[in-house]
Amino acid sequence: MRTNLSMAGLALAAFATAWSGLSKAAEIPKSAEVQQSGALTVANTVDFAPFEYLDADGKQTGIIIDLASEVAKALDAKLDVQRIPFPSMIPGLAAGRFKIAWETFSATPERLKQVDFIMFLKAGIAVSTTPDKKDSLSADNGLCGKRIGATGGSASDFLIDKLSKDCTDNGQAAIQKSLFNSTADSTQATLSDRIDARMDDATASSYFEVTSKGQLVVLPKLYEVAPLGMAIAKDDKGTADMMVAALSELFKNGTYKTILEKYGMGAYAIKEPYFVNSMDALRAD
Repeated sequence: MRTNLSMAGLALAAFATAWSGLSKAAEIPKSAEVQQSGALTVANTVDFAPFEYLDADGKQTGIIIDLASEVAKALDAKLDVQRIPFPSMIPGLAAGRFKIAWETFSATPERLKQVDFIMFLKAGIAVSTTPDKKDSLSADNGLCGKRIGATGGSASDFLIDKLSKDCTDNGQAAIQKSLFNSTADSTQATLSDRIDARMDDATASSYFEVTSKGQLVVLPKLYEVAPLGMAIAKDDKGTADMMVAALSELFKNGTYKTILEKYGMGAYAIKEPYFVNSMDALRAD
């Protein structure tokens, strides 16, 4: 009798676990497209590490691919990634060729005329240097008088000018700016001590810190922090509700943070995913 009760208890527990999983999936609203096709289709670019790239075995990987895979699981759907050139993404959404362009878009007034966004990350501009210089450059006014490099014409190029003016306005030495043709060039210049540090996109800088095993390290301060998000078709409430709900589940159960930390991007997590259809909806967290 005791054995029968134990078996019954185990069966009941197994049923309860299965039902819990099913009910959780059922709580996430599915768009009409996902309901009909059983697939979560996202447009994505080919190679922009650490967000999407091919690993040594030729397999798609990266932050966005990992997150999209987990969202598809939460929806009990198959993930279908369509490779689309970045410049074609927003026009493709506006033309109705696909419903989701999962990239790291900044919301701008021009883009918001054509698409909406779901923010899932933040980024900014960061300074990276060799480990021996990190403490001195991290101090207050630590960049003043130092040799700082950036890619010419980039946001970092103009930010250095602004920070240099702040230095001189406060009686400090101006930043000695050096411009390069590429990220690789400024990285090599920093490693060879031709400049003290380089300024670039924060996420790319953090990824290099991980992949280079700390040859360059990122200073703790971020500049011009802004949210980043995937783009969805304008006024597509079904897709918006589905993606916010599915991502919210990943935020709550820790999957989101785990994926970011896997790629050295934990510092760029936001508190929760959210929908943006106007500049007023952007948050500064």
